[in-house]
Amino acid sequence: MSEPLNLTHLDAGGRAQMVDVGHKPPMARRAVARGQVRMKAATARAILDGAVPKGDVAAVARLAGICAAKRTSDLILLCHPLPLDHVEVVVDVDPMGTVTITATAATVARTGVEMEALTAVSVAALNVYDLVKAIDREVVIESICLLEKTKAEVPAR
Repeated sequence: MSEPLNLTHLDAGGRAQMVDVGHKPPMARRAVARGQVRMKAATARAILDGAVPKGDVAAVARLAGICAAKRTSDLILLCHPLPLDHVEVVVDVDPMGTVTITATAATVARTGVEMEALTAVSVAALNVYDLVKAIDREVVIESICLLEKTKAEVPAR
């Protein structure tokens, strides 16, 4: 028989709750997430050529991802608001038909920053989808995942 799970997002009565992290020390935290948007090769080439009627797809996706990371606690119900020190969103367009979005988020906080990185990728991918859907009905968002999550003690000053 397996041991019962100790789920920190549930109280003793099984109700969803925000986890109390007040007892934890602030740590330097970093997370990297990635996702892909698959499309026709002609659509990817249109992105690279700046020929998408709605505008610069990569620039919009980058900015949307950064803004989304900053709003993660408004979108993910039990997520703590974090003071982000850094968010980077990289949009790589393969002319064969794949847009790969990689987001890195960093903070010094009591809880991890992976939801911010995942939210950045997700919203950036949604923006890519929105900008190209009129010229490509076969666009698919896929493979959004966390690649890396680290924490380290904050060096004394």
